[in-house]
Amino acid sequence: MPRRRLTRTTALGALVALLLAAATACGDAGGLQGAGPTETAVSPDKLWPKLTPASRPAYEIGEVVREVVKGVTIPPGGIRDVDPVTVVRKEMARSPGDYEGDAAQYRETGRLMDRCGDGAGHGQCPVLQPYYRDLTGDGRPELTLGFRLLPGRTTAVRVYTVEKQRLMQVMSWDDAISGVELAGRSVIIRSPSEVAGYEYRLQWTWDADQKAMLLTHDEMLRTGSRKKTHQPSPSPSVSPFPSASTP
Repeated sequence: MPRRRLTRTTALGALVALLLAAATACGDAGGLQGAGPTETAVSPDKLWPKLTPASRPAYEIGEVVREVVKGVTIPPGGIRDVDPVTVVRKEMARSPGDYEGDAAQYRETGRLMDRCGDGAGHGQCPVLQPYYRDLTGDGRPELTLGFRLLPGRTTAVRVYTVEKQRLMQVMSWDDAISGVELAGRSVIIRSPSEVAGYEYRLQWTWDADQKAMLLTHDEMLRTGSRKKTHQPSPSPSVSPFPSASTP
């Protein structure tokens, strides 16, 4: 054994003996207890080292969302004075075939938009209560909103910021949702899984280089419940859009 390692081992042995003696003198309170054997660290194995690395993605999944919302003026009071219902109407106007007509995929959402006279989050309006949080770190709040895609149990989640007096969409996701949280610079979405006792947890975090919310974590986590999760089914009833933030 090298001298340096032997000296360190000897010193550690003396220190442990001294601590044990002190613990014995003081009784059981605060006594040292073994934590059990430590697992041996195993280095990762690199598979298929001769495989030519890919230079481009196989699928386009829209990692970066940055789009100006046309037709929406930023009021003097800033993004808090932007009407969320108007923002959703502008998005729907870009894909009218999804919302208009009996065969439209989200025909109930289109029909219920007429029930938004009292604003988002009231009555049967499919636009849910908006939330405001500084997600970019510039000291100004961003707008996080959701709206239900009916019939069905899918909820659309969007994040908007103001850039050069323009409303900019910086995050977009549609899914069956069991919970949404705002934490720091991140939006965390929890969705039910077809595997009993597990859920999907996705996290978007603000990226200053891309000036958008990027999907930084995509996990399947245990919830502790073994009850089988039901698959989303067409229904006009959808759980409220939850959030850890206050409006």
